[in-house]
This record gives sequence, C-alpha cells and structure tokens, in this order.
Amino acid sequence: MKHKHLLSLLSLVLAVSCSTPQQPQPFSVIPMPNDVQLSEGSFNIVGARITCDSKMDEASLKAVENFASSIKTVTGRNCNGRGDGNIVFTVNPELGKEEYCLQVGTDSVKIQASDFGGFFYAIQTIRQMLPAEVYGSRKAKAGWLLPCATIKDSPRFAYRGLHLDPCRHFWSIEETKRIIDIAATYKLNRFHWHLTEDQGWRMEVKKYPKLSEIGAWRKGTCIGKDFESNDGIRYGGFYTQEEMKEIVAYAADRNITIIPEIDLPGHMVAALAAYPELGCTGGPYEVWTRWGISEDVLCVGKEETFTFIQNVLTEMMDIFPSEYIHIGGDECPKVRWENCPACQARIKELGLKAHGTISAEQELQCYVTSRIQKFLNDHGRKMIGWDEILEGDLAEGATVMSWRGTKGGIEAANRGFNVIMTPSNLVYLDYYQSAERDKEPLCIGGQIPVEKLYSYEPYEGMTPGTESHILGVQGNLWTEYITSETFLEYMLLPRMCALSEIQWCNSDRKDFNRFNTSLDHTFKMLDVMGYAYGKHLRGLIGLPGSEQPARNEEELKKYLEENKFPW
Repeated sequence: MKHKHLLSLLSLVLAVSCSTPQQPQPFSVIPMPNDVQLSEGSFNIVGARITCDSKMDEASLKAVENFASSIKTVTGRNCNGRGDGNIVFTVNPELGKEEYCLQVGTDSVKIQASDFGGFFYAIQTIRQMLPAEVYGSRKAKAGWLLPCATIKDSPRFAYRGLHLDPCRHFWSIEETKRIIDIAATYKLNRFHWHLTEDQGWRMEVKKYPKLSEIGAWRKGTCIGKDFESNDGIRYGGFYTQEEMKEIVAYAADRNITIIPEIDLPGHMVAALAAYPELGCTGGPYEVWTRWGISEDVLCVGKEETFTFIQNVLTEMMDIFPSEYIHIGGDECPKVRWENCPACQARIKELGLKAHGTISAEQELQCYVTSRIQKFLNDHGRKMIGWDEILEGDLAEGATVMSWRGTKGGIEAANRGFNVIMTPSNLVYLDYYQSAERDKEPLCIGGQIPVEKLYSYEPYEGMTPGTESHILGVQGNLWTEYITSETFLEYMLLPRMCALSEIQWCNSDRKDFNRFNTSLDHTFKMLDVMGYAYGKHLRGLIGLPGSEQPARNEEELKKYLEENKFPW
C-alpha cells in the first residue's frame, strides 16, 4: 500500500508539473535597451520560421543565417522552414544607424532596422532574452520562450570601444576572436588594437622584415615589479598581414571596426632594435624586457624616420579599412631630442620656440603629429591620438583620446576637437578589481571595482554645449602583468558589461541594482561560453579556481589600515 501511495503521489506531482505553463526567464539584457515595454505572454522559438526582407544586405542576411543556425543547434529544430515566417526581419529606412525595433507577440516576432548594425544588435537582444544555453554548441533542454515585449533601441554613443594590448603579452588570433565575440555580445563596435610597443612589435610590415624578425621578440621579461630582473625566457610573436586581415573580416561580421595603433614617436624601442638608424643615438638597442617609459624614441630630425612611418602606415592602411588610425603620441620623453644635432637642426629649420610651459621639443612633437595627420588625411583617413597631442598646437580634425582622467577630453571639446573618453581612473581594465590585493593576481595598481566603473558619466564636468564632441567611450586593457588567457578574461569580465551600459544606455536608463541582478544571467551565459570572469559582486575574489571569500566590512577596514596601498 505504501508503494502504491508513493506512486500515486509521484504521478500527481508529474501531472501538476507538466500542466504548469513554462515561463520565460526574467528580462536581463545588458546593455539595457533604452525603451522596453514588457507584456503578458511569450513566444516559443522552437521550430519558428524565419523570413527576411528582400532589401536586406548580405551582412544582415548572414547574421540572420548564423542566428538561425545557432537556434537549430540548441533546440534541435530547424528555423528556416518554408512558407510565411513568424520571425520576420524587415528593412525600415526611417530607423537610424544601429537602431532597431523588436516586437515579440505570442504568435510572431518582428524585427525592424535600417542597417546591418541594427539587425545584428536586435539579434543580440533576442539571444539574451533566451536561456543561457542558447550560447552553447549542442542541443539543450530549456524553456525556449521569449517574453512578449516591444523594444525600441539605439545607442547613446556611436563609438563604443575596447582596447587590447598584445605587445606586453601576446594574444593568439583565437583568443583575440574570443574577445571580439564577447564585445559584440554586449554591443561594442570598436576594437582598438595596440600593435607596437617598446616590448614588442606585433604587426608584420613587408617593407621592414626586421620588425618581425627582431622587433617582435624580447630576451625575457621582468619578474613581477622588479624591473631589473629577467626570467631569461625568449618571448614574443607577431601577426601576419593575412592574420590581421582575417581579424578585420571576423570583426566586421560582428559590426566591429578594428582601429589599429602604431604608437609614435615614443614607445618605439622594438622598432629601434630592428632599425637602430632611426634613433637619435644609433644604439645599439634591445627590445625592452621591463615595463615603463624609455627615453629612446624615434629621431624626428631625420627625414628617413618619416619615410619609415609613412611606409608602415601605408601597409597598415592596406590591411585596416577603418576611418580612424591611432598614432599614439603619449609618453614621449624629449631628453634625446634635446641632445640630438639632427632634432635641434629640425627645430631651428622650423623656427620652433619655447613659449609658456611648452618647450621647443614639445612643439617638435606637434610638428610630427601634424605631419602624420596630413599624411593620413591625404589618404582618406582620420587620426586619433592620446591626450598628450593637446600639448601645443594641434591641427583641426584630430580626435583626442582622453586617458589621463577626463580633463584632457574636456579641454579638447572646449577647443573644438572630437573626443573619445577613456579615463584611466574610471575605465582602465588592468587595475585591481577589489581592495583585497592579497587575494587578487598581481596588477599594475589602482582600483576600479565594477561599481566604480558603472558610475562613470561621460558628460560630467563638460562645458554646456560641447557634449556633441564626445564621440564615445572606451575601456582599455593593458597587459604588463596579465600573463594568461584566463587572467585576461577575468580582468575584462564583468567590467566590460558595465562599460557597455555607459556606452549604450541613456543616462536615465542606468541602474546599478538592476544591472547587478541581470549579471546572474550574464554569468550563466559566460559559463556556457567558457569565459573566465570575476565574481567580486558575489562575494568571491581571485582567479577562477583560487577564489576566496571577501572580507567583511570590519576585516577589510583592518586590512587596509595594515596595508597602506598608494591607490
């Protein structure tokens, strides 16, 4: 009798569970769309049929095809059935660039956009509205329901960037693609690729083969923050031109433009090691094995230096079709120029004079910046430079990347220049994510937890009427101390998710509590995709596999009193 009663009870439970209607997951899209109206009901995506407007371009059709393929993979049912579709993609020319309208009803899903970006981002929103298993590579059991909703969405900023440094530590093409994939998931559309540095030259240049043969390799790396040490392990790598073109195409399929950077006239020791005649002293030089700023820079008194720069930029422009080329311009000591006969002769020839706090050598760098800008303009490109290019005269049309806080960006906007905001104290992704350094992997310093990054408002402190000069916001991931792919992703995520809301959401749409709740879904997504990420907001600190519980408030106060960190 007991067994019979147990079976009856089990049958009742199963009957109740089978009759309970499935519910879509809570709406947890990041970045939060700017206009969302949720309603009762849901749409079951399993076996739904997709149709596309005949006016859609090839890139948009390819994005829809990839979406349909992923739905088939995880549900086991084909989305490309015949007949009238109930997931309909339609071109609406009245919508703006990257804007989309998404209507989910109980019997249909309608997507409208005017361009590839709009269709692509509508798909990203749909994917995040589904269970996290949609990001998997095999069939999965899940409630494949979209909540009924009307979404009208477009980005706040046109430029939504992420920077990656492969020079201090080198990242494979495969890992670079993974970073581009996750950036696209969160609607970023620019990937700033920092390809040259003192510690390694990463771009193949056909005209200068020694840049790859010599400049791409260093004789070891300093250990931790002991800059005089060396692990003795030869380190390096470079991207062939074909590999870079592959990345350009891969990113373009995800509505991401690659912004390449050749950092000049400083940060050029790797190039000088390959071609010492380009330096003021003639060397010998070695690819740097330590971090920091070298006094050895390009000799801009020599005309052959400009020939070198222009030849490199010509090959760079053949690879990267981007509107913008980044030319660096930061951290260029002038001590070599001050003592270089060729540079001093150039200063005299140009009639450059010190004035106020600006030295003649700083004006020489302005000359370099202006000359390279003209070369790029003559080839149909625009120049971006770090905010040091503001020191002295700057030619009209330059775009300033404000990294030393927000002051440079505000000044640039006041002077009529366009700006990309990337203040190191707010959006640098190589800074510590928590105050508990003993539980974190070694970082460069500083502290930018997710909450602090999320709080950034790009228009704060600006002169009213200059806001239109802010093209967008970018997060920068430098890699002096980041030595593995797991470490790289841990530093990026979920802070990049917070960055995406700064870039996409109108200021009144930001809500940290809502964002934090939505991260539960993001973490499930990242687990399915196999990304490493920080769990600081869930009370765990440290790399995956070595997380430790965070200190309570009293313990943390004591720890910080005992360790006076120079934040």
